[in-house]
Amino acid sequence: MAGITVSIDIDAPVDKVWQVVEPVERHVDWMADAVAIRFTGEQTHGVGTTFECDTKVGPITLVDKMEITDWVPRERMGVRHSGVVTGTGHFSLEPIDLDRRTRFTWTEELVFPWWLGGPIGALVGGRVVMGAIWRRNLRALAKIVESA
Repeated sequence: MAGITVSIDIDAPVDKVWQVVEPVERHVDWMADAVAIRFTGEQTHGVGTTFECDTKVGPITLVDKMEITDWVPRERMGVRHSGVVTGTGHFSLEPIDLDRRTRFTWTEELVFPWWLGGPIGALVGGRVVMGAIWRRNLRALAKIVESA
């Protein structure tokens, strides 16, 4: 299992960050590894929302099946991964500097299948590769939020 946590301080209040993070279908705007998102039910936000995310990392392309398991507006969003890679993920938003800025933290606990290297793949591919990609994703998120 790969435990990955990345965070960034964004020069915007929590409400402004949540406006960009809340629409799940727009995550492709700031996640370099997310190619497309398709909802698999009627619901498009909140606990119980299900969707598929076409994910591409280098030569590896897969469909990540997810369900939102935690949703507190302006505070946190959590998902369960049930596709090829399984596990859980969580975004949290914390006001800092009297809510002039936001600390955005992204945590994932992922299990990789044997053909992606299992535990070794999780260590190298997860912590090293995905950690670097997600740090870049957070810089892209901050740029979108701060320029809005």
